[in-house]
Amino acid sequence: MPTGAVIKLASPATQESWEIPVLHEDDQLLAVAKPARLLASPDRYDPQRPNLMQLLHAGIAQGAAWATKRNLTYLANAHRIDFEASGVLLLAKTKPALVALANEFGANLPTKTYVALTRGMPAEPEFTVDAKIGPQTRQLGLMRIDTQGGKKAVTQFKVIEQFRGYTLLHCQPLTDRTHQIRVHLRSVGLHTVGDVDYAGGPLSLSQIKSSYTPKWSKPERPLMERVALHAERLEIKHPATGEPIAITAEWPKDLRVTVKYLRKFCGL
Repeated sequence: MPTGAVIKLASPATQESWEIPVLHEDDQLLAVAKPARLLASPDRYDPQRPNLMQLLHAGIAQGAAWATKRNLTYLANAHRIDFEASGVLLLAKTKPALVALANEFGANLPTKTYVALTRGMPAEPEFTVDAKIGPQTRQLGLMRIDTQGGKKAVTQFKVIEQFRGYTLLHCQPLTDRTHQIRVHLRSVGLHTVGDVDYAGGPLSLSQIKSSYTPKWSKPERPLMERVALHAERLEIKHPATGEPIAITAEWPKDLRVTVKYLRKFCGL
């Protein structure tokens, strides 16, 4: 498909709609940019919530235009992305491609690079967190550092840009644990902006612009009110050819705008 192709999806149950950019496509693979606050796959705790794979499968079954022009009969996601995160999501068009990708992801071979915006500033421009992660016992679905019973988890971090009180980071998870980047950041005193589950909190213009004047007619809308985490780049070996490919997703608007204001009002 040509560069700039978009898959249009809608949920009759919630009256929501999404335009899903296509990032890469060939006979075996379809990579898309998952929007923030859309599940990648069904939620085990609430299977009725809209999710990307369910919507794609419904489109194939209903003969949607985007599916018929691709002759699609099969799609499966090769990995996962947090509900609130945005960015590259890779799908397999065939079962053999899925098996090959599952083996590759299972061996932690692909290189996944995320961008995260955090509150706080690390002591070093590059650092690694090697800390086991396990489920929280009091809050269902959340995770914590668990040195005794947790699973091995390693993330490499590199500073992209720093502001007064905030840091933009590249994050490369070398393992694949639920909420790994967010939990590892919190463990070193860096809280992902917008991450209310892990003490991040939304970021509003009034917090960074000293001369901000509120509009009394309506409440201020945060610049970033969801988790500021974006899957920017995925590097894999093609399941059919073995050749390396790199897939990138541009930053979503909310992240671009937030960084623009941080540069303007919190520059070092």
